[in-house]
Amino acid sequence: MPDVFDIYTIIFLALAVFIFLRLRSVLGQRTGRERPPYDPYAARETARPAPEKVVALPNRTPEAAPKPAETVPPGERWKGVAEAGTPLAAGLDAIIAADPNFDHRHFLTGARAAYEMIVNAFAEGDRRTLRNLLSREVYDGFESAINEREKRGELVETRFVSIDSADITAAELRGRSAQLTVSFHSKLVSVTRDKNGNVIDGNAERVTDVTDVWTFARDLSSRDPNWRLVATEAGH
Repeated sequence: MPDVFDIYTIIFLALAVFIFLRLRSVLGQRTGRERPPYDPYAARETARPAPEKVVALPNRTPEAAPKPAETVPPGERWKGVAEAGTPLAAGLDAIIAADPNFDHRHFLTGARAAYEMIVNAFAEGDRRTLRNLLSREVYDGFESAINEREKRGELVETRFVSIDSADITAAELRGRSAQLTVSFHSKLVSVTRDKNGNVIDGNAERVTDVTDVWTFARDLSSRDPNWRLVATEAGH
């Protein structure tokens, strides 16, 4: 019986040594130079070929930021916006002198957005939106028109097709108030219906070319960066 015990003991020891050696060959030894655990995201980044050119995000580096208008030579400062020596260029120069952070491109982007918001808000009778975008005088006029429309039970439906252009046509600095006039050329569909749903003005199937000349103002001494609509007129 002791002999059988010795034989089985030897067999189990041999198997244990064999399994240990197999595991060692598969898993290897820790040397302190092992790679970190597999990261599929890191592997994708490593496998991706490097681009030939890197496009910097806006305002990420000084090189990517647009040059302030006041640092551009006067003859090129308002290129594409106003001719040098014109009243428009002089007005823009006065505004940039009072507010070095003024950027006409950012202004026009905001003006286009405000134009569409105001037209839609007027059609929908959205007084809250209008109050935030209009001067007191202009808001009173818009609200009066909305009140009269609501008394008659009329509804206005407006849909923008496109804003084809938005150009600064006048610029002026009055004290600390900067005023910029923009001519908008747009295409829209507009129709007014009475309380019974009958069309009384416009055409729901026709695209109309519209020109509006709006003046925006901002108090440069205020921390409020927003411009407000202070005057409107229909273009020709």
